[in-house]
This record gives sequence, structure tokens and C-alpha cells, in this order.
Amino acid sequence: MRIVIQRVAHASVAIGGTVKSAIGPGMLVLVGIEEADGQEDIDWLCKKTVNLRIFDDDEGVMNRSILDSGGDILVVSQFTLHASTKKGNRPSYIKAAKPAVSIPLYETFCRELALALGKEVGTGTFGAEMKVELLNDGPVTICMDTKNKE
Repeated sequence: MRIVIQRVAHASVAIGGTVKSAIGPGMLVLVGIEEADGQEDIDWLCKKTVNLRIFDDDEGVMNRSILDSGGDILVVSQFTLHASTKKGNRPSYIKAAKPAVSIPLYETFCRELALALGKEVGTGTFGAEMKVELLNDGPVTICMDTKNKE
């Protein structure tokens, strides 16, 4: 499982011109899922995400987590995080899980992230053509992959 976290001043996701979810200060989390991903990956990423200290403390040092800051989270599925660009100029997405595998994992990730955060998370719609808008705060962008957790 691979995620990209962006610290945001605000973010939203729209489908067909209608905003589905919007947040104020917090995190935009883009999620890519592989066939081999499972519950252990979800557990590890949820814990890391809510405890990641990327928010400023009173001295302006990134020393606070989303739990400390009280911020919101918006989660958007993005299979292109598993793009392979080794050959040619057209990315291959062969590593990205098929919907039968990835939809349940995405939904479980969102549900468990909300539990870890202690409040609902905003979401996009899996497989939809989405327009994601954000104001990156910092900028701060963190990439995590459960295949590199050790």
C-alpha cells in the first residue's frame, strides 16, 4: 500500500462538478493499493498517518500530529501511485490492484483511519473521475509505502 500525504490549508474533491468532500486544515491522503496489500498494511498506515508529526507547534517546529492539531483528513484513491515508468513513456499500472481487491481495502482504510482520528474522514468515490483541489501548506508532502516500512 502506498500513500502520499500532503499537509493542506484546505482541500476538496469534486465529481461531475459537485463537491463530494471538503476539509479545512489537515491532510490530503492519496492511496494506491497493490494486489498483495492487506489488513497489516492498513493498520500500519493508519497508525503512522495519525501520529505523523508534520504540524507546527508554538515555536513553528513540525512537532504535532493531526491528533494534536485537531485537523481533518481527506482520502482519495489513486491507482496511479503504482505507475511503473521503467520502460517507454507510457506508465504501466500492472501493480495496481483490481477493483475487487482494492475497493474493500480502500473502504477499510478509510473506516479505520476515521477510528484512529476519532472523527469522520472525507473521501472521494473509488474509480470516479475526480477533481482534487488543495492548498498545500508548507509545502509538506510525505510518501509512505508499506513495502518499505522496515
